[in-house]
Amino acid sequence: MVIRSQSSAAGVLALLQEPDTVFKQHALKGLIPLVPQFWAEISEHIALIESLYESDDLPKAARHNAALLASKVYYFLGEYDEALSFALGAGSAFQAEARAHGAGEYVETVISNAIDRYVTLRTEEPSGSSTKIDARLQAIIESIFDRCIEEGEYRQAIGIALESHRLDVVNRIYDLTHDVSLLSYTMEAVLDTGFSLSYRDQVLNFLLPLFPPPTSLSKSPHIHALARLLVTLNRPSLVVPLLTSLIPKERLLAYQFAFDLVEGGAREFLQGVKADLPEGKEETQDIYDKLRKILDGQESVKLYLEFLKRNNKVDMLILKNTKEVLEARTSIYHTAVTLQNAFMHAGTTSDGHFEEGMTILGPYLPQAGGESQIQGAAYSEGGALYALGLINAGCGSGQPVENYLRETMKTAQGEVVQHGAALGLGISAMGGRSSDAYDDLKETLFTDSAVAGEAAGYAMGLVMLGSADQTSAEEMLTYARETQHEKIIRGLAMGLAFIFYGRQEEADSTITSLLTEKDPILRYGGVYTLALAYAGTSNNDAVRQLLHIAVSDTSDDVRRAAVTSLAFLLFKNPGQVPRIVQLLSESYNPHVRCGATLALGIACAGTGLQDAVEILEPMTKDGIDFVRQGAFIALGMILVQQSEASSPSMSSTRALYTKVVSDKHEDPMARFGLIDAGGRNVTISLQSRAGSKNTNAIVGMAMFCQFWYWYPLAHCACLAFEPTAIIGLNEDLKVPKFEFVSNARPSLFAYPPPATPPKRETFAKAATAVLSTTAKVKAREKKKAAADADAMDTDEKPEPKKDGDVDMKGEEGFAGKPTDGSPSTNAPEDVKPKRKSEPSSENVANFSRVTPTQLAYISFPPEGRYQPVRPVSLNTVPHKTSGKGNPNPGLRKAPSGVASERYAGGGGILLMVDERPDSEAEFISFEPPVVEPAPTENGHAQPQALVHRARPSRDFHIALDESSPDVDPPESFEYPFDS
Repeated sequence: MVIRSQSSAAGVLALLQEPDTVFKQHALKGLIPLVPQFWAEISEHIALIESLYESDDLPKAARHNAALLASKVYYFLGEYDEALSFALGAGSAFQAEARAHGAGEYVETVISNAIDRYVTLRTEEPSGSSTKIDARLQAIIESIFDRCIEEGEYRQAIGIALESHRLDVVNRIYDLTHDVSLLSYTMEAVLDTGFSLSYRDQVLNFLLPLFPPPTSLSKSPHIHALARLLVTLNRPSLVVPLLTSLIPKERLLAYQFAFDLVEGGAREFLQGVKADLPEGKEETQDIYDKLRKILDGQESVKLYLEFLKRNNKVDMLILKNTKEVLEARTSIYHTAVTLQNAFMHAGTTSDGHFEEGMTILGPYLPQAGGESQIQGAAYSEGGALYALGLINAGCGSGQPVENYLRETMKTAQGEVVQHGAALGLGISAMGGRSSDAYDDLKETLFTDSAVAGEAAGYAMGLVMLGSADQTSAEEMLTYARETQHEKIIRGLAMGLAFIFYGRQEEADSTITSLLTEKDPILRYGGVYTLALAYAGTSNNDAVRQLLHIAVSDTSDDVRRAAVTSLAFLLFKNPGQVPRIVQLLSESYNPHVRCGATLALGIACAGTGLQDAVEILEPMTKDGIDFVRQGAFIALGMILVQQSEASSPSMSSTRALYTKVVSDKHEDPMARFGLIDAGGRNVTISLQSRAGSKNTNAIVGMAMFCQFWYWYPLAHCACLAFEPTAIIGLNEDLKVPKFEFVSNARPSLFAYPPPATPPKRETFAKAATAVLSTTAKVKAREKKKAAADADAMDTDEKPEPKKDGDVDMKGEEGFAGKPTDGSPSTNAPEDVKPKRKSEPSSENVANFSRVTPTQLAYISFPPEGRYQPVRPVSLNTVPHKTSGKGNPNPGLRKAPSGVASERYAGGGGILLMVDERPDSEAEFISFEPPVVEPAPTENGHAQPQALVHRARPSRDFHIALDESSPDVDPPESFEYPFDS
């Protein structure tokens, strides 16, 4: 007997009209499973169902069924708030439904809405009291927490607790598990998502005392998180007690913390910690002195500069070839070669090398008597002042360089020198919030000089970086509305963006004001204000707003800036960016396409992300020159420090660069790239090694994007260069010689092979075309000559094409193919040589380059003399168990290349525990070696600067030694070069 399916709920609905409550109870119970099929029919009786829920005549269980029925009907109608309200009244019926099979989607939706409502109610109450929250809703949330904890889903519970401001739940979970990784997860969640600044600080202050004291024996993995937490809170009073508590037994850890704080901390914060440190007693005074020396930043700068100098792998042949193929008459090419040279040789920005900078730039700086009157000298003087600022970037207020640049700017008469001094002052005093420097810049701005005023606008914002100072913002905005100079308006608009850097919701009113301006340049500034205020937060509302501007604004500049600015929001989640900008990269508007290239480059810098490369490669053939330029810049950023083994696009991209640079038909603007930056020893990163925002890098990239309007601003990209090394130090801060292991194939993280000079091609002489009549004449002459020679055999007839045929067959023979159809006798050459097997790991010396992705593969042998006091990286990959069958040993479970994972701490400067302190140790000397100078072919010592050069030179060099006696001149110019 076939059971007929029910075609209507009318019969059951009719029972609701019956006066007997038994029928009504039966109807309510029977309708609940029918809702998914007949919800439209049941919805017509929703008023009756609601009245039954409120009726006192029915028992409690029946009213719960009525509430559940109403809730499910509203769910299918899409009224989720109403569905939640009735679900809260369903009590036991809803709980039974949650356990029933097939009700998952409805229950999940209701619970999700319950969490959202709870979060909304909690965040609306500053005090966090639960007076307005329905007890039934509270009970559902508590049951969710209990269930998560019972099932071990601690991170889900922490996520809900953070959003609903329930820090007591975080405390409860930690008391239960004592898992420090959960505290690190909580900290990262509150830092990397869109929580308000006040709540963020509240959570961080709550977490700080929960972290256990770090020890070097346990190699506490939470050291990275603790350093990031302290840098974010930016309060020296919290750091000093931690450092002083470590000094008695864990002084190496104290040094390590100091180095880690220098990596991500602001200059004012570090100076505050340094000032608050006690002098110490006799036995600890030396330790505190070393801590102050580290916190000053000089130790880090010295180590990284030495690393970059020793490991410089700049390929001079690339520079030489570029210089030769570019036309000398075009001024833009001089700038291009200069930028290429600067980026490839870039060291690290130093925050205290004022004297050295003055020595190097001395001949170009304005002299004490005032500006030079030589024609064109103003440009070199202004450029030197700008360079001085870059050398001393972010050194803070009150430093000698700030005072020098302020005086120079006030005494300068020409706008070009004022421009250079203002830019240099802004970059060097970045974030110092010096009122004196700000007032001096304001005076320069009020001269209403277009050139000097633009730089003053940038610099005013840089000096007040991240201050959210409303007075400064109002002054700058008012002047921008009054002036007629577009340059000044642009400088002030970007300056406003710098003032609100990292201030999130505090910048909202200014952002709204700027984005509604009629002047497109101020809207341009509004876009950057939005991007920098929410930098690194991946804030959904900010991303949505930028995407709307990118497709709706009437100004091409604003649209390009909106797309580019996505990178500043999303650099901690680079994997998201290709998906977001893919459609924009195919826009009809070339400015939007250009913005898409820069967004990919900045957000995915150093990741080698293949999705981004696949979008950019077709754009290198775009019909518009500046789109091609953006694509080349972005490819260089993404593929920086990638090898041919780790990135399949590396070799083709390098070949493309070489082709474009040498192509005389390529537009000048397209020839720009960053792939070999910093001697191939730096990466481009908007994050510090601990995962916090790298302020210098973010500001540098925002300034770099302004090269569209003034090309030399491209030099600001060097602020984002991050040296990638492992530098091990002992307790005396010396660099011992030791090795560690990289558990990956050497080719994965190798330097690119040096460029080879173009081979001088030797062409075989082509056979001369011979007319048939001439051939016949020559044949008769040969035949006659052969007949005259008695010893010559003349049976074979000469063939006129013999010479040409021989040449062709010779070439075929060279290729290994038989010339007569017979099997080849040169068998060994036909067989492809067997590929040499590559080792699955390699030993790496201290003071060597280790790329961010490579950190996960680094290990220190247990039997080694030196062991780090903290983990090299939080990302680890399982060691390879078998050397066969895996083409990429150790790579299968490598980190995905996502920036937030790549920079989960690690690398950089590591303090090492000496396991054998009684044994004699070897150290790396920083002084240039003076013994056994490298001889050149003429017998003289080679200059030390050339000894360190990565590529051997064949030129003759003479180093003068004033203490040595004069050498006799060679006789008759016959000098024995071979001796």
